[in-house]
Amino acid sequence: MIQMIKSRLDQFLGRGQAAVTVPSLDGALKPNNLLEEAPAGIEGDAPDNMVFFNEQPLWSEGAQLFLGQEKTLFSSLESEITAIAVSDAGELIVAMLDGGIQLLDGNGQPNKRIGSLAINCVTAMVFLDSQTLLIAVGSIQNPLVDWARDLLEQRANGQLIRLDLTNGQASIVAQNLAYPAGLLIKPDGSVIVSEAWSCRLSQVDMKSGRVTPLMEDLPAYPGRIVASADGGCWLSMFAPRSPLIEFVLRELAYRKAMMEEVDPEFWIAPALKSGYSFHEPMQGGAMKQMGILKPWAPTRSYGLVIEVDDRFVPIRSFHSRAGGKRHGVTSGMVQDNRLWITSKGGGEILSIDLDDVVGKEIQ
Repeated sequence: MIQMIKSRLDQFLGRGQAAVTVPSLDGALKPNNLLEEAPAGIEGDAPDNMVFFNEQPLWSEGAQLFLGQEKTLFSSLESEITAIAVSDAGELIVAMLDGGIQLLDGNGQPNKRIGSLAINCVTAMVFLDSQTLLIAVGSIQNPLVDWARDLLEQRANGQLIRLDLTNGQASIVAQNLAYPAGLLIKPDGSVIVSEAWSCRLSQVDMKSGRVTPLMEDLPAYPGRIVASADGGCWLSMFAPRSPLIEFVLRELAYRKAMMEEVDPEFWIAPALKSGYSFHEPMQGGAMKQMGILKPWAPTRSYGLVIEVDDRFVPIRSFHSRAGGKRHGVTSGMVQDNRLWITSKGGGEILSIDLDDVVGKEIQ
């Protein structure tokens, strides 16, 4: 009862969860141009889902997997790949848009399909042990391609599923999650999940399913998480928050009308890329001088990856701002002091030598 009264007051006064403000990018999150100024990378068709396999970067582009700096075709499957996991023993598993979980051999050939039931809208996977897979299901209501609709409908029906690879049995660990988009197993065995629509990182108790927030009110929507060498993690942020989107999320009648009458491509919603059509919203709000979109202009898309320490405090960040093109970062991980990033919106795989950017994180 008290929580309901507080919620109604917040809505009336425009505060708390009803506020339309978003956190500022400051401190370790202060905007820079490190992603935009990085050397030319590997061109790709909406690259996504990067992991390291045989000490080389492996990433997906639609239904295909590519390996290494030479971009060698590693595997071609029948359905779009939505998530990848690699075990400590080097086993490779992929989730597909049609709901299948497929084990691949060392040459990228399909080995066997895991389980008889389809698990749809898989956003991330991680091995709990050699025979157990933890799967993040973004939404049980909307397919993966309708992630923007899931946000606008204000869904919170994502799940964490434990899959036994020996017999294909699946069980629900946690549910009612606000679009879980990334998973991380800490050295102590704890499970960290990024809840995109709640803009937070949370810890999940594997026995009770209890969810405890760890890092809240992030300035963008968090995606995949990868461990760093010092016990922290690298967090990919696939789209920015904005006061306009926060306002639209509070206007039910407007959202319904927009989703019924406007092409989904041009909804007032986060995006992996922007600036390619005059039909996009916010054209009048873009601040341009001499035809150049300024870095501080309102934007639907952004490029951002954050390094977080073991206490979940941001250490540094890498940005591609409103005027840049390397937006929609869906994966970011480090090997041999080199940061690898998939810019799904920019169609590029970036590789940044971290020694070259020391001291440049805050510009």
